[in-house]
Amino acid sequence: MRAAFHTLGCKVNSYETQAVSEQFEAEGFEIVDFREVADVYVINTCSVTQMAEHKSRQMIHRARKLNPDAVVIAAGCYAQRAPDDLDIDGTADIVVGNNNKSRILEIAKDLVKEKGQVQAVEDLTHCRDYESQSISSLGENVRAYVKIQDGCDRFCSYCIIPYVRGRSRCRSEEEILKEVNALAGNGYKEVVLTGIDISTYEGLAALIGKVSDIEGIRRIRLGSLEAGVITEEFIREAAKYDKLCPQFHLSLQSGCAATLKRMNRHYSPEEFLKRVRLLKGNFESCAITTDVIVGFPGENDEEFEESIEFVRKCGFSQAHVFKYSRREGTVADRMPDQIPESIKNERSARLIAEADRMQKTFDESLIGKIREVLIEEKIETDGRIIYTGFTPEYVRVGIESAEDITNSIVNAELLGISKVKGERALIAKMR
Repeated sequence: MRAAFHTLGCKVNSYETQAVSEQFEAEGFEIVDFREVADVYVINTCSVTQMAEHKSRQMIHRARKLNPDAVVIAAGCYAQRAPDDLDIDGTADIVVGNNNKSRILEIAKDLVKEKGQVQAVEDLTHCRDYESQSISSLGENVRAYVKIQDGCDRFCSYCIIPYVRGRSRCRSEEEILKEVNALAGNGYKEVVLTGIDISTYEGLAALIGKVSDIEGIRRIRLGSLEAGVITEEFIREAAKYDKLCPQFHLSLQSGCAATLKRMNRHYSPEEFLKRVRLLKGNFESCAITTDVIVGFPGENDEEFEESIEFVRKCGFSQAHVFKYSRREGTVADRMPDQIPESIKNERSARLIAEADRMQKTFDESLIGKIREVLIEEKIETDGRIIYTGFTPEYVRVGIESAEDITNSIVNAELLGISKVKGERALIAKMR
């Protein structure tokens, strides 16, 4: 029997797909590329935007075309939000919500024997149980994502995630450390502690310390954080651990106080900036990345200008820009003064240009410095072999080498900015 998997959306989804894939492999399934003919297709869907749902439907239909007789499984956030849509559509045989992914193999095996249609979607409104899944490898690169938390209690007015992921719930420390030990044993040198809202993980700084003690782990990164978790106490504890990379993702969403209030984001721009300065003051060459939404309902020209000016003031190393996408069932979907797409496009282009400028400025600040680079990929380009990887600040680096240095950490002198396979990178030489 052959099984194929496709993931849309976030790193948490990628983690969960890997966990399900390992279950299938342990059961004797051959795991094949999603473009190949398989007996079972699993599509882990996303619902964060309308486009994400559209792509999810496309992949479900593609699986059915690849093998009309296969068992096609739609799982994840879109499946959780609109299970009846997928049932009525008839393309998916199994629709699995976000708290039943560990049961996908069991359900699929039953359905392979006797064709039918199954829906395994529970109401997550009051769910407080963390669904246990684990992985031992990722196959894609040398960095492993370790899920430590699920769900969200924040209910930002634009966001569907609390409705499709349920309330915040955390994984046990014992399970996390056991998984990291297994990943380290399989050669992974870097782990990213990830989740839907890891800021709610009690004792996050202490967990960093315990992961840091695991032999073989050389680097630790944190997934997206809410600004409120960045306190002097947290930094004092976290900064003790040399393995914690000086790169933090703080979700901003808007630099305008009035817009933040409509978004139900519980901080002011001034409070956010204080957190940015705390990090930059305690971690050398600290890289801070963020997300910003443009075109939120009611965002007038003055509010947008206030937001873009605040983004400049923060000096992010990267900023991911998103145009507001209406999500049925959220408060923002019912707000007046929805912004036309043409204005969203203009604002997005301006903010992306500003983000590119900030990223270039940050990258240039590293030129001439020596950094440890974790090599992830070997690339042949223009007759040369270049190895690419990332600095602790998560800046891409390209290095020529006569020997294979994949999955090793090398000291590199950063020489200048260029492009590798169309992506900006710092060119370096080994020291």
